Amino acid sequence: QVQLVESGGGLVQAGGSLRLSCAASIRTFSRYTMGWFRQAPGKEREFVAGISWSGESICADSVKGRFTISRDNTKNTVYLQMNTLRPEDTAVYYCAAPPPGRVVTNKVYEYTTWGQGTQVTVSS
Repeated sequence: QVQLVESGGGLVQAGGSLRLSCAASIRTFSRYTMGWFRQAPGKEREFVAGISWSGESICADSVKGRFTISRDNTKNTVYLQMNTLRPEDTAVYYCAAPPPGRVVTNKVYEYTTWGQGTQVTVSS
């Protein structure tokens, strides 16, 4: 059974940085596209960034130039480096994976395995 565990969230001032990590208990991690999503109170879950098994990455326009997704297949871990954080980035951030072999996508429904989430709070 696939498990995803996020870490690295916290409280940061606007303009600051955080790096989120997601450790995956997947035997064939390198075959999986991985994604980061976020959900703010009262809002729908939204795509943040995704990275394919081959390293192709995409991200939402709202975080382009500020957030970077990366992966280390030797550690079964995907990262989200978040720079120049804004109060509107405040949300619970989730790591997610679709079934193995899928191309990277921003569609929430394509992702079938989810972590428990980590809170990111950006103060103004």
